[in-house]
Amino acid sequence: MLFARLHRLAIVVLLGFASGLPLALSGQAMQGWLTQSGLSLATIGFLTLVGLPYTFKFLWAPLIDRFDLPLFGRRRGWIALTQALLAAALWGISQLDPATQLGPFAALAVLIAFLSASQDAAYDAYRADLLPPDERALGASLNTLGYRLAMVVSGGLAFIWVDPAAGALSWPTVYRGFALTMLGAAVLTLAASPRLPRTLRPETDARRDLVGFAAVVAAVAAGVVLTQQVLEPAVQALLAPATPLGKKWADLAVLLLGLAVVGPLAAYTARRARFGTLLSGLNDYLAQPGAKAMLALIVLYKLGDAFSVSLLTPFLLTGVGFGSAEVGVANKLFGLWLSIGGALLGGLLMLRLGLFRALLAFAVLQGVSNLGFWWLAVQGAGQMGAVTVPAFDWTIVKLATETRLDGGLLMVVAIDNLCGGMGTAAFLAFMMALCQQRYSATQFALLSALASVGRVWVGPLAGVLAESIGWPTFFLVSIAFAVPGVLLLWALRAPISALDRPKGDTPADD
Repeated sequence: MLFARLHRLAIVVLLGFASGLPLALSGQAMQGWLTQSGLSLATIGFLTLVGLPYTFKFLWAPLIDRFDLPLFGRRRGWIALTQALLAAALWGISQLDPATQLGPFAALAVLIAFLSASQDAAYDAYRADLLPPDERALGASLNTLGYRLAMVVSGGLAFIWVDPAAGALSWPTVYRGFALTMLGAAVLTLAASPRLPRTLRPETDARRDLVGFAAVVAAVAAGVVLTQQVLEPAVQALLAPATPLGKKWADLAVLLLGLAVVGPLAAYTARRARFGTLLSGLNDYLAQPGAKAMLALIVLYKLGDAFSVSLLTPFLLTGVGFGSAEVGVANKLFGLWLSIGGALLGGLLMLRLGLFRALLAFAVLQGVSNLGFWWLAVQGAGQMGAVTVPAFDWTIVKLATETRLDGGLLMVVAIDNLCGGMGTAAFLAFMMALCQQRYSATQFALLSALASVGRVWVGPLAGVLAESIGWPTFFLVSIAFAVPGVLLLWALRAPISALDRPKGDTPADD
């Protein structure tokens, strides 16, 4: 029993690492490669759209629920397949020069993001099915550990490896190394990950599911075109913004209207096309007590936290005036490890507190921790002395010169990352508990898409507000954004507490 538990938790760490590794390879690392290749800022900005599959993965997650892969099982098979295809895509993009082969490069970048989002959908379902209720807390923490370590490697160490003063590797060489890593992950997934008990898969019409998926994708594309070609010109003409700030408010209105069009259009199309697995998965979820309120909680729980950190880098650099090296060391080396520590601490505390009390305590801490950024905005740097980090060379990471770190910055970053890490661990355990095994890929993809509302869509509003009301008031508003989530959480205390209890079904072995 103990060995089986340790085996499950170890696999969660390893698969969490494999899940987090490709994220920066279609984001920050790719932007670094494009910048060093001499591409314009406009081109690089356009290529940030390759990350859209992460937001829309719930559209094809039902296919992962519906279709089995021969020999390897529904969950493990999809994970290994996406990892192997990621290895091929990363190796392929390493053979291209973005300066002269931008079209193929962009196409492979989109493919990498699509495969990475698909791996996430399959792995999220596998993790939700694998861990019993009493292991979700530690599982969520260890998943965060693996995921964040992967982000350190692909989103941090990769930049050091290509630095002429450190690793002096080329970007293609780095990407080939990550391709081999993903291939190893695929082998490990098949060889070492535990088989799941056999669970019933959705018995919907396979052909209808494929047609429904294609119809929903077409509907989303039509909604985007409608927003760009009709709604955006109409809003700009109606509001006639005379200042750059006014134009940003108009852009925000266009974004909200676009979401109001695309969401209902996609839902209507799914019903008309009878996309069985998607509709059945959603209906199965909505049949649970308080399901709609739980969806609202998913959006609201980390909204205040996401709002406060959405513009953290420009705030620290220009709003307070810290140096880039100071911010980099504080956030990447100091803050990220504290975030991992917060996630592990959150998992341990959940074992004693239970899911509801942990969610409530960590939600309050997330909101209160934003007062640290308000204090920095009001008081500025230099209020608590400073410490000096000497130069170091640890082979895989290097600091060329000693760096001064403001004491107030360290304190605020420490509190924010510890509280945010604990909240993340509890939130992930909460989403796992909401998923039903038959539709766990569909449901977790939907829940994680809703959870990304704060991370992805709050940025435009945050930017407009920060320019309009100033940094101190901005961070006070971020605390207000955390209040609705706390109130809704309290109102849902009974159904959330019930999620800690096992469902009582014991399927036959696979």
